[in-house]
Amino acid sequence: MPLSKERKVEYFQQLTSLLENYSKMFMVVADNVGSKQMQQIRVSLRGKATLIMGKNTMMRKCINEYLGNNPGHPYGQLLPHISGNVGFCFIEETSSLEEVREIIASNRVPAPARVGAVAPVDVFVEPGPTGCDPGQTAWFQALNIPTKIVKGQIEMVSRMHLVKVGEKVTDSAAALLQKLNLSPFSYALTVTGVFDAGSFFDVKVLDLSDSDVADKFMLGVRNVASISLAIGYPTLASLPHSLNNALKKLLAVAVTTEYTFPKAEPVKAYLADPSAFAVAAPTEAAAEEEATKEESEEEESSEEGGMGGLFGDDEEEDW
Repeated sequence: MPLSKERKVEYFQQLTSLLENYSKMFMVVADNVGSKQMQQIRVSLRGKATLIMGKNTMMRKCINEYLGNNPGHPYGQLLPHISGNVGFCFIEETSSLEEVREIIASNRVPAPARVGAVAPVDVFVEPGPTGCDPGQTAWFQALNIPTKIVKGQIEMVSRMHLVKVGEKVTDSAAALLQKLNLSPFSYALTVTGVFDAGSFFDVKVLDLSDSDVADKFMLGVRNVASISLAIGYPTLASLPHSLNNALKKLLAVAVTTEYTFPKAEPVKAYLADPSAFAVAAPTEAAAEEEATKEESEEEESSEEGGMGGLFGDDEEEDW
């Protein structure tokens, strides 16, 4: 049902106000989400975020008008992503992105498999009684499902992969799931994009931990250093490697010639007499061995002293 002119004006005012007052938001997809479930999500987000849906043309028009009054605003990054059944979830400054995302994901509702729907997950039917009478055996045979009759009802013999992920649900598969009273799917709002601090990025970025970010950063630093060394262009990333390589070259010159400098002396001394540097480690090991030997000798002497009373070595006592 088309919106009245007053409703459109009200919608534009609401969305414009949200664009002006919020700096972070989620772009969400509401495929297969019913009105009752949407209402439950709005209640769960109360005080933490504001969810607004609408027609794509109205959302684009509102954002374009906002950009007309605010040229170059980062909200222009949203326009290419407004397609399909999408909406915006504007997040309060006091709430975190992870908290709101968890609330959205927790509002998931089981749903039956409808004919023609694309399966979001693999659907398996476990072996066991079906509750169907033996007269429906031919129907199971048409689906290539092995069965047997047990206590007057049809029982499936083995586990069956009924619907594969990404495939459309067929009439027979939907009918079987309905007979077995199974609701294999569940639906919720899906967060597809994040707008924060003037940037729009994929929601997968929220799954990155601090260690992942550090690893990505170090990989970038290594790549910059490699390129800088390859083309001979010094950068902060390549400077430690350049200094290390220069030191190696100076050491090579000092070792093969009479030229020397303070940092080269230990290297030249080691090359002149490597055995002199191998004494420190055995000395420490020998000290530990000597300490262990002394402890064992003390234990033996104490044991021998404690046996003196058996051989009459102790002082005689008056009885």
